[in-house]
Amino acid sequence: MIMEFTKWHGLGNDFILVEMTPDRLSPGQAAAFARKVCDRNFGVGGDGLVFVFSDEQGMFNMRIFNADGTEPEMCGNAIRCVAKYLYLKGLAKETAFPVRTKAGIKVPEIIIGDKQAAAIKVDMGEPILKSELIPFRGEPGSMIIDREIEAGGKKINITAVSMGNPHCVLFIDEMVDRFPVHILGPQLERHHLFPAKANVEFVEVVDRNIVKARVWERGVGETLACGTGACAVAVGGSLCGRLERKTEIILPGGSLFVEWGKDNHVYMTGPAEEVFSGRLFWKGMI
Repeated sequence: MIMEFTKWHGLGNDFILVEMTPDRLSPGQAAAFARKVCDRNFGVGGDGLVFVFSDEQGMFNMRIFNADGTEPEMCGNAIRCVAKYLYLKGLAKETAFPVRTKAGIKVPEIIIGDKQAAAIKVDMGEPILKSELIPFRGEPGSMIIDREIEAGGKKINITAVSMGNPHCVLFIDEMVDRFPVHILGPQLERHHLFPAKANVEFVEVVDRNIVKARVWERGVGETLACGTGACAVAVGGSLCGRLERKTEIILPGGSLFVEWGKDNHVYMTGPAEEVFSGRLFWKGMI
């Protein structure tokens, strides 16, 4: 099977976009195809494969498969890439439009500057804080805020937030650039308290409106940026009393700006850039 693709990134978190529904493939084929094309040595290379398509109601849809073939509910950097792709290609006629994801409908807005798409602001919806909905193995109805747990033989404090996908947020008292993310990240990703696994954010607070963060993504490993992770950091920091509700999240790939609004919705603003386009062929697909 041959198909057109476009390579995009949001602050270095990179994706391969294809215009088709994954329902044309069996679940096993979609996962295998994602692993193949995301391979940085034998494929195009990327943190994820994104399927972009319209449903029977005419609404834009986005589904993403991680580099390991797993399918997450949502990806903040990917939806910015999808939104700009749809707008620049002329498929989206307005600057703000809904996109259906496995975490529900999200609404990106193209911010125009100097007569071009300068950034994308996304209404990411309301954060999910009840333990059983994150999901986190705790007392039903409880919120996991600065909760002490044990991981890697050490006691650490975490805050759990879902932005449609589960996040484990750690505020650390040292420079995040030197923190052993590759040791603690996979331990927390697969921690028994997170039955669906978790994305893990390691956060160094600069002041009440600025943090530096690194992210260990579920099914991918450490990435240069994570949109839902930045949102979880902003919400978690506010819940812990460490941050105001409007925060700049400085990630290895650049900055995202997140506001937890008075309407309880989380708004994320950041860039998306096209890298290149090409054609894919995989004989395993029908």
